[in-house]
Amino acid sequence: MNPRALVITTLAVAGLASAAAVRAQAPTEIKISYQPALYWALPFYVATEKHWWAEVGLKPVFSTFPAGVPQIAASASKSWDVGGTGSVPAVLGAVRFGIKTIGLTNDESAANALMVSKTLAAKLLADPKAIKGRTILLTSNSTADYAVQACLKRWGLAKGDVTIKNMGQAEIISALTSGNAELAGLWAPNTYTVQEQAGARQLCSGKDGGAVVPGALIARGDYAAHHPEQVARFLAVYLRAWQWMKAHPADAVAMMKKFYEQGGVTINEASMKQEFATRPTYDLAQQLARMDRARGNSDVDVWFGQIAIFMRASGAIQAVPPAADYLTDVYMKRVQADPKLRAFAGMSQ
Repeated sequence: MNPRALVITTLAVAGLASAAAVRAQAPTEIKISYQPALYWALPFYVATEKHWWAEVGLKPVFSTFPAGVPQIAASASKSWDVGGTGSVPAVLGAVRFGIKTIGLTNDESAANALMVSKTLAAKLLADPKAIKGRTILLTSNSTADYAVQACLKRWGLAKGDVTIKNMGQAEIISALTSGNAELAGLWAPNTYTVQEQAGARQLCSGKDGGAVVPGALIARGDYAAHHPEQVARFLAVYLRAWQWMKAHPADAVAMMKKFYEQGGVTINEASMKQEFATRPTYDLAQQLARMDRARGNSDVDVWFGQIAIFMRASGAIQAVPPAADYLTDVYMKRVQADPKLRAFAGMSQ
């Protein structure tokens, strides 16, 4: 081979190697679904602002939904791969579409509540059983629905003792603020919105009613099976965002303000701080502990099992699905087993 041909060949090989290296380093697209202006979705915004996705080789493409049911339905078209949602739609997704719950977003037991209008607050706060025969607006098959029914049970009342009217959260807020509703099941930050704008009061939360309401990190079953590494990276980014927010509370509130405003929600700083104060989150070790089945059913198995029983009673599902069919710690364990991902998930900077 003459020297000129050798040089050309060498350059070509080098070029191919360089292109391969670039391809190897190019971030992998991952489609993430969530509901905007919610506390548990804030890590997605923080991670994006901090450019953390690329650090683990991911390129997020986000899609948002007004509530969990339409979000879950969209999985049928594979419009998203992973995301976060409420525990009620997570169970619905498991039954209908094979969606896996792969972790917890937060404990939102105190954030799903039955709210009462300013005009009726004094009466019902003094005697909650006087709610019997009244109409409650709520979003069916939601965590707010679950919380409201737990509250009714606490007072010795059944769902049939009240009239339930199914509405979207935005419609419910409008009804309360315009004086056209007395009672409503809402989730935060909508609870804060009606408090600030309409003087509504919290009559009972899921926590008050003895219901544990976890938020769910989810993945399409087929996607998770074929792309376990991407799912683990997604989890690592999400966990790191909470670690950062815990270490930088003032900055976290400032970012929450921007994130909520982008979603059309404006609440005062005291309410934003209340979000952080009343909604525990989980680091990697805590996630694994809550999902541990070493001694039988895990905490997560029990929590979601109770939600599934509620959904069967309401007719949303026909049978309670076995926990092991859709609740899995496989991907959290993958984060734990990878030294780099484990360290990344625990970073607070």
